[in-house]
Amino acid sequence: MTAATPGRPLRADAARNRAKVLEAAGAVFAERGPSASTEEVARRAGVGAGTVFRHFPTKEALLEAVLVALLEDHAREARARIEHDDPGAAFFGFFTRVVERAATKNALSGALADAGIDPRQATGEAGAALKRALGTLLERAQAAGAVRADVTLAEVLALLAGMSHAAGHGGDGRALEIVFDGLRPR
Repeated sequence: MTAATPGRPLRADAARNRAKVLEAAGAVFAERGPSASTEEVARRAGVGAGTVFRHFPTKEALLEAVLVALLEDHAREARARIEHDDPGAAFFGFFTRVVERAATKNALSGALADAGIDPRQATGEAGAALKRALGTLLERAQAAGAVRADVTLAEVLALLAGMSHAAGHGGDGRALEIVFDGLRPR
């Protein structure tokens, strides 16, 4: 059996296969949406369908894992930007990057919700890590005078959610510029 048992890590080959499946699923779902087949994911990963289902027993489990991986990737990127020489550019660049990738996140979240799974609960620690890293980016940008001092993390999250939703409706980037103007000190 290649899957880990509770308390035991995956064998090296199983861990590689899981990572390949997860990476392929992320690409397939980004390109074709969450309705893409697990068989297509298996083909893209270069593994059999049985390997996909050994690691992710249901399509929902695979969708959930891809969503968690996306949020973990966002959190890693935010943490990497924390030490940027220009905290304002780091904050606004990260905000832009999240909005650019919003369509995939929204589609995955929607598919999970349609399956009766709460995406926020499913992403637990990954979502919390992302919020912490974004909070640090915000604090640094505020300390540098690039973002208004009276803006809270909750407000940034609301703006980010709104812009991420709006991104799915084909904006030209002007709306993002308007939001950024509102975030900058006067």
